[in-house]
Amino acid sequence: MRSSVKLLFALVILAACGGSSHNDAPSQLDNACAIIAQRPAYLNAMKETERKYGIPVASQMAIIYQESKFRPQARTPVRYSLGVIPMGRQSSAFGYSQALDGTWEEYQRKTGNSWARRDRINDATDFMGWYMTITNERNGVALADTRNQYLAYHEGHTGYARGSYNSKSWLVRVAGEVADRAVMYDAQLRACGRLS
Repeated sequence: MRSSVKLLFALVILAACGGSSHNDAPSQLDNACAIIAQRPAYLNAMKETERKYGIPVASQMAIIYQESKFRPQARTPVRYSLGVIPMGRQSSAFGYSQALDGTWEEYQRKTGNSWARRDRINDATDFMGWYMTITNERNGVALADTRNQYLAYHEGHTGYARGSYNSKSWLVRVAGEVADRAVMYDAQLRACGRLS
């Protein structure tokens, strides 16, 4: 009996140590090839989204990096009143793509993908492809224009159309960084033979 309890305890400890590895971000976020080597499912999901919607893999990766640092259960920080009283999160953004509750529900409704989850890479990249395709249709932003796609992703279709980002110099700077990261990721993925 004692050995059974010890074995069960050891199995619980092992499961606890190894079970959350895919809930953590990949270890080398500045190296697209290392990210894909560590999480091959990412490339499969992103290539599928590229085939379905035309959004380049490197653009998807750069936006996911900016939004969640590849953490499947990323959330916005909690706001505090008087520095100590928790007042809830800054927004309902969640998961790889940091999709808001309402936008995610619209995606589920319009695509019929009611079982989609924001913490699954396949669903998150499909959401991004869906959203960015609408940005292309409504705002005329090219699918491969990472900078402007990111601005519309952040500000929403209406906000982007109004040019709300023009009064946010920090956001314009971040959008430039996202575009630069997409170029870097693309070059890395081509160098290691992951993109044809």
